[in-house]
Amino acid sequence: MLNIQDIMAILPHRYPMLLVDRILEVEPLKRAVGIKNVTVNEPFFAGHFPQEPVMPGVLICEAMAQVAGVALLCGIDEKGVLPMFTGINRTRFRSSVVPGDTLRTEAEVLKIKGKMGKVHCCGYVGETLKAEGEFMFYLQFPKTADAEPATEEEKD
Repeated sequence: MLNIQDIMAILPHRYPMLLVDRILEVEPLKRAVGIKNVTVNEPFFAGHFPQEPVMPGVLICEAMAQVAGVALLCGIDEKGVLPMFTGINRTRFRSSVVPGDTLRTEAEVLKIKGKMGKVHCCGYVGETLKAEGEFMFYLQFPKTADAEPATEEEKD
């Protein structure tokens, strides 16, 4: 199990975009299970929607992708690697996620080839499937110290 400090050592995200509170299970480069405790204090609920708060689908995807990122990055020794979206396929939202819910994401790594990866994620509240999709990633490694410096044109 990984607590929030462990997660923050792996993922670059911080408030308000860190959308995973705990990792319950992880098998590096294979799978991870994580949770997001959804509270009415989330900043997005102020406008989505004030009278009937619903977690935006794009943020459900982001929460699931962050659990997938933990599965991918736990198997990499190098620090500072960013899992960047390259695509989202076969995503479906089954029903709403609302304040008071605990969104549990089960992420299974389907494929890794070089710096590219594909992960299937399912998001549940209790036993109810709320969302699922396939997420494609590019693992962006930090630039090395011996890399050529950017030209003046590249800096602009």
